Amino acid sequence: MKKAFILLLVTTYLQAYSQPAPDSSEKLVAQKENIIKENTIIKIENLGWSINSELAELRPTISADGNHLFFICENHPINTKAGTVRNSQDIWYSHRDSFGKWSDAMHLGYPLNTYHYNAVYWISPDNNRILIRNAFVDGDYYSNGVSMCYRTKSGKWSLPQMLRIRNYYNYDLGRKNGASMAQDGQTLLLYMSEKSGSEDNDIYVCFLNSDSTWTEPKSLGKKINLKDYNEMTPYLAADGETLYFSSNRPGGIGDNDIWMSKRLDKTWQKWSDPVNLGAPINSADWDAFFTMDAGGEYAYMSSSQTGGYGESDIVRVKLLEKEKPLPVVLVSGNVFNAKTKLPLSASLVYETLPDGTVAGNAVSEATTGAFKIVLPYDKNYSIHATADKFFAQSENLNLDSLIKAGYKEIHKDLYLVPIEIGAVVRLNNVFFDFDKWDLRPESFIELDRVVKLLAENPAIEIEMSAHTDSRGNDDYNFKLSDNRARSVMEYILSKGIEPKRIASKGYGETKPFTDNNTDENRQLNRRVEFTILKN
Repeated sequence: MKKAFILLLVTTYLQAYSQPAPDSSEKLVAQKENIIKENTIIKIENLGWSINSELAELRPTISADGNHLFFICENHPINTKAGTVRNSQDIWYSHRDSFGKWSDAMHLGYPLNTYHYNAVYWISPDNNRILIRNAFVDGDYYSNGVSMCYRTKSGKWSLPQMLRIRNYYNYDLGRKNGASMAQDGQTLLLYMSEKSGSEDNDIYVCFLNSDSTWTEPKSLGKKINLKDYNEMTPYLAADGETLYFSSNRPGGIGDNDIWMSKRLDKTWQKWSDPVNLGAPINSADWDAFFTMDAGGEYAYMSSSQTGGYGESDIVRVKLLEKEKPLPVVLVSGNVFNAKTKLPLSASLVYETLPDGTVAGNAVSEATTGAFKIVLPYDKNYSIHATADKFFAQSENLNLDSLIKAGYKEIHKDLYLVPIEIGAVVRLNNVFFDFDKWDLRPESFIELDRVVKLLAENPAIEIEMSAHTDSRGNDDYNFKLSDNRARSVMEYILSKGIEPKRIASKGYGETKPFTDNNTDENRQLNRRVEFTILKN
């Protein structure tokens, strides 16, 4: 289907777009010229014959790690509806290897491609969930809408299940509608029209509830949604703040253009003035379907500009600094059974400290336990996995005030401890000030999980212990560790747990986790943990 090919630098935009249109006002022409002059020459890279063809390739969706690409190919002979309807649209997929080469695109069969118009709206950072077009119930078509699929142990995708969005399916949704999701997996963006048959869409936001339903769609407000104009195909960058969307609002270069705006608070109603991204990202034609990986350096989009392979191609564009979102951290790792060291399939939750607000979710891969999450800077995070009959040993990632470090990738494995006699669980998110034993507030989220374990398992009895490194004399280390263990125990007792179910003991430096020969090892030895004595 494909051959190797890369487009050259785009150098003709000034001439192409500085000519005044016959039906344009002088003011609008000046706006268009300013948009173009602000941009330097940018390289547009065609992803090549492995992905593109003489047909129309549309709506790219790239994974956070930049290695998985889903897109639409229109009217391909092997599409599900090929030959029966005009403009059949099916999902195709390509994978990028360690050398940066894209595999030959392959058609994805059932259950992702059905006898309807098909598309992928979002792939989770963990690469184990995708959001697709249309609402399905156990794989059977229900209506217009959105559904989620999960990667199974066999590596295939589960039957799609519709997202239960409050009052969403009561909307007519207009002639064109769609969705995307933030990298946190709990913020859903929709575009639709409340007028039957209208193409004047607005962009809405929904949030994940604790019962796995979604809140009623809420408009992003008048700065994003202009009256009588079409706002669509939203993409929220990995920083959770920078929004890119397509609109035919005044001041653009062509029909629909890509615009950028920054969210200014938590209401989702206050935004910076949208900025047109200019040429060559925008053209005289209809521009939409803008997406990027977590690194934020490149944007992926569909382009019908001269010099491509077919009606529309998938390309990537290197963004200018002013067009990029804030940098983030991509955390990858595996979930393991702490006892057997075998991988586990689990749900992941990450929270901000000290408030305990859930910042996002993920799912580890069924056979390897692999996961990926994206974390914005300027926050202190607690990360843990959950699985039946296990207690999570959480990890701490303090990214506060490190934003100048730029985009980073970190490996962090997570461990689940089986709930059984003798099991030892390290509490990595219990904190004390130097040389003190008063609990810091960010410790409460971790300790509340221990309280929950004891409340749900009334037979369990535990010993809470604290340990130090080898620095300091023995008496000092015993006293410090004993007081810290007692502080933790007293917090748990204050939550209503019976005193007979928990004991505390400080071990000083007598039970090191590892050698005390480096700062990193000494930090590992300074720890709080509990041991299950009775179950």
